[in-house]
Amino acid sequence: MSLTKMSLTKRFLGFFLALFMVSLVGCASSPGKEGTGEYVDDAVITTKVKAVIFNEPNLKSAEINVETYKGVVQLSGFVSSSTSAARATELARGVKGVVSVRNDLRLKQ
Repeated sequence: MSLTKMSLTKRFLGFFLALFMVSLVGCASSPGKEGTGEYVDDAVITTKVKAVIFNEPNLKSAEINVETYKGVVQLSGFVSSSTSAARATELARGVKGVVSVRNDLRLKQ
């Protein structure tokens, strides 16, 4: 291999190595943003919490919103009683991967 071909090959490999490193940094999480893996995990947790709430006959799941960020589940919306709000929180806490639950459910008047 000639000196120019070797130099060109090294530059080419260096460029792709740098591009690869930049793409890895772009997928990393920061204090204010989730990484790709965390986002997928949170989406799975949200789906599981919605499913357990939906399967609870005493809760109207259409009136309960579920959001998850870094394993912290936030419940919001309206329920008919404080017992229903407590039950929704209890169900959410039982889902694998849930770190904590913020209950922002309001009683319907």
